[in-house]
Amino acid sequence: MIGRLRGTLLEKQPPELLIEVNGIGYEVQMPMSCFYELPNVGEEAIIYTHFVVREDAQLLYGFNTVKERALFREVIKANGVGPKLGLGILSGMTAGQFVQCVEREDISTLVKLPGVGKKTAERLVVEMKDRLKGWSAGDLFTPHTDAAPIDVPEAEGADSAEEEAVSALLALGYKPAQASKVVSQVFKSGMSAEQVIRESLKSMV
Repeated sequence: MIGRLRGTLLEKQPPELLIEVNGIGYEVQMPMSCFYELPNVGEEAIIYTHFVVREDAQLLYGFNTVKERALFREVIKANGVGPKLGLGILSGMTAGQFVQCVEREDISTLVKLPGVGKKTAERLVVEMKDRLKGWSAGDLFTPHTDAAPIDVPEAEGADSAEEEAVSALLALGYKPAQASKVVSQVFKSGMSAEQVIRESLKSMV
């Protein structure tokens, strides 16, 4: 079991990153709510991981804190919710929003997430309501999750930022037409891919 990685960030292609630890590069997928808080490429990062072994792949999912990882593990315990869907859920809304949706039985908001139909949303509420009792929403994710988009040293080209944002949304489970439409609606000149992704996700919940 790989539970924690400490190393140098080599690449950031939302929602995936490449981190080098003692000469070995690990590909890790992260919810966008965690991805926003990563340091810049070339800097050191500490990532708490959840390791998934399938017949056709070995996958690492990463988080900034143990608490974030714990919530992910609770989410994927729900019937019919696998790691990929869990990634999409915790990218489409902050942890606080998710906990509130479950507590309030807000099915209408949950079904806006990629891959979450009415039945899945209902299962999430029923199965997680008791398990999430006592969770402090403010402690689940870093306090900057809902902050203004971060500044980046160099602005990306419009085409590359938009294309990277669309690719990230597709990886999270959104349909091509939906991803392209929302990205074109929120994109403004000078925005980085991460900023476009952040605004796109916020506009769909």
